[in-house]
Amino acid sequence: MIAEFSYQILLLLFFAAVFAGFIDTLAGGGGLITLPTLILAGIPPISALGTNKLQSSMGTATSSLLMLRKRKVTWDEVKPLMLTAFIGSCLGTAAIQFVDSQALSFIIPAALLVIAIYFLFSPTPTQDKQTPQVSQSTFKNAIVPSVGFYDGFFGPGTGSFFALAGVTANGKGLIKATAMAKPLNFATNIASLAIFIVLGKVVWVAGLLMITGQVLGAWVGSHFLLKTKPIYIRGLIVLICSAMLIRYSVDQGWLSGWK
Repeated sequence: MIAEFSYQILLLLFFAAVFAGFIDTLAGGGGLITLPTLILAGIPPISALGTNKLQSSMGTATSSLLMLRKRKVTWDEVKPLMLTAFIGSCLGTAAIQFVDSQALSFIIPAALLVIAIYFLFSPTPTQDKQTPQVSQSTFKNAIVPSVGFYDGFFGPGTGSFFALAGVTANGKGLIKATAMAKPLNFATNIASLAIFIVLGKVVWVAGLLMITGQVLGAWVGSHFLLKTKPIYIRGLIVLICSAMLIRYSVDQGWLSGWK
């Protein structure tokens, strides 16, 4: 499998994961770096999604364990939500298998660009608790699995969407909603990853290499926490994501006049 990748491609994947782990620690949005990098590396879109799930699962597993060990969330309060998130992600991952690969090669870059722009301009939710906008049952059985479906179908930005839903729909404060988003995101990642593995849609050498990079990047990022304004990091993420998508568009001949 390694022979299928040049050393330059392997280095690109590794350092993209390092950078993604770094900026994910500071401002989130690492998937906006890793997914287009996998696509640029020549990995088919559906396998890029599966491989991205492999490397991102490590990050959400680690953060979930920390949230539970530090009692930021409890197992009893998050367990039923993790179940519906898991089910939603399974359905989303199953659905993406039926999308034509040629269509995916256009849909994924277009969706990445939309999510990147949203990521840059989305307002920061309030830190304070609010009145829940929906019942706990609706939140658990409709909103959480809907975000889970999105993660299974596509993925980048899921953690932010879970946190936003926790604040706006469930009335949680931002810190609590963000803490709860970690195990929910882990549930959606592991559900999607399991299906991609069964279907043989994971490029293991790339995913395992990127896990190493993610861990290193997160360790470096933890030393810069609170020293950099998140808005600057978000702008850099969108700039790099957009540049990679433009390059991919040129390679695909969509912008043949630029080549």
